[in-house]
Amino acid sequence: MRKSFALFLIFFSISLFAQFPNTITPTEKLYGLSKFWQEVNYNFVYLDKVDAVEWDKQYKQLLGTITQTPNDYEYYRQLQKFGASLNDGHTLVIMPDDVVPNLMFDMFGDYRIFLQSIESKPIIIGSNLSKKDELPLGSEIIEVNGLPVQQYIDEKLAPYIEASTPYVRQNKSISNLFMGMEGDSYVIKIKKPNGKLATLNLTHKKTTEQEVYPGPNTTGIFEFKWLDKNIAYVGLNTFNDAVIVKQFLEKLPELNKAKALVIDIRYNGGGSSSNAKKIVQYFIDGNLIYGAKNSSRLHIPTDKALGSFLKPEDTIEGKKAWGLTRQETIDLYRAGKGNKFHEYEYAPDTISSDIKKIIIPTVILTGNATASSAEDFLVYADGQKHIKRIGESTNGSTGQPLLVDLPNGGSAWICTKKVTFRDGREFIGIGIKPDIEVKRTVSDFLKKKDPALEKAVQVLKTEIK
Repeated sequence: MRKSFALFLIFFSISLFAQFPNTITPTEKLYGLSKFWQEVNYNFVYLDKVDAVEWDKQYKQLLGTITQTPNDYEYYRQLQKFGASLNDGHTLVIMPDDVVPNLMFDMFGDYRIFLQSIESKPIIIGSNLSKKDELPLGSEIIEVNGLPVQQYIDEKLAPYIEASTPYVRQNKSISNLFMGMEGDSYVIKIKKPNGKLATLNLTHKKTTEQEVYPGPNTTGIFEFKWLDKNIAYVGLNTFNDAVIVKQFLEKLPELNKAKALVIDIRYNGGGSSSNAKKIVQYFIDGNLIYGAKNSSRLHIPTDKALGSFLKPEDTIEGKKAWGLTRQETIDLYRAGKGNKFHEYEYAPDTISSDIKKIIIPTVILTGNATASSAEDFLVYADGQKHIKRIGESTNGSTGQPLLVDLPNGGSAWICTKKVTFRDGREFIGIGIKPDIEVKRTVSDFLKKKDPALEKAVQVLKTEIK
């Protein structure tokens, strides 16, 4: 099972360290660092894409400094930065439960500010009700603590963010721009939609005002509605709970009346690939469903030992002195470097004849938050002639994480499985691109427009004429 992880615990500020526990001994700090480093070396599936010299250099530097971290938070912050350097969204360090409650995100006493990445900029999408005129929707944060906001992100935030794609790292940095603790202060400059500038001095403190503007826009894990009399809309917002399959099946009688369909997985961060498969099979033309092709690193100590004596030039024609062919030499050389792979047996699955298919013009809406098993959903649907993808590129991160326990209740994920399309096309670190790209602008947000959904309806109306 793959689960999305929403808390990306990073920030840079001068804090009152006393608010964080300081329970991890120097010995445990060294052990936790070394355990993470070791498990990455042994299990991380994309180790062949890592600069091994730089990775070991970081480890050696941390050995000399990690014991000096003043509390558990700062210790884990350094581990997170170390893990983030691997550039993988399914490889991350998770802080202990007794650290997380001390963090603050959007509360500043008299102010409450909600941010979202729109056009890769930090845009105010909400506030406490009393500040809605002072902080108009669509205002852009342009400076933080004397630094242009992008410089602040690049220097203070992005190095701690785990992500497989640069745009996801940017989005996460913006969502967590003001992650801090009570007492942390920020001087920010904002540019309002009318072009006027304003400066605010903010200090993290609990906001007692309950009302927010605009009001909460809550959606369930499953949504169904009619966009017009012919086009149905299905929102699949997570695959983390099997109840979504039950709710989908309950709507099948209505879905079978549709002449066209929009499936929205823009905000689906993943969950169970089994849940994704149980739903997507209804939209697959034919009796076979093709999933992803998977592989993992293959560690055989004797092969690694033999490979450790080989040099790159040996792979050109083969190690003839050992009686090895070129391919045998390459395999052993890769084993020596820890880059030999096991390819899982691949075959399509058969869809039950009891499944009543919905083969009609269909658009799947995708976005940067479409991740993990939601990307697997797209792999299953790939190549279907009646399906188009509209929106933005997906997260570009899936795989099977290994759970590793770290000191004082913290943990880590390490991705162990490489996933590609069945023909070998890669999307990890790239994202699955839409057939028709549609990006939301600040103007769209202010006008409450959903350009991707509008484009989907336009395309489908043309197809059902």
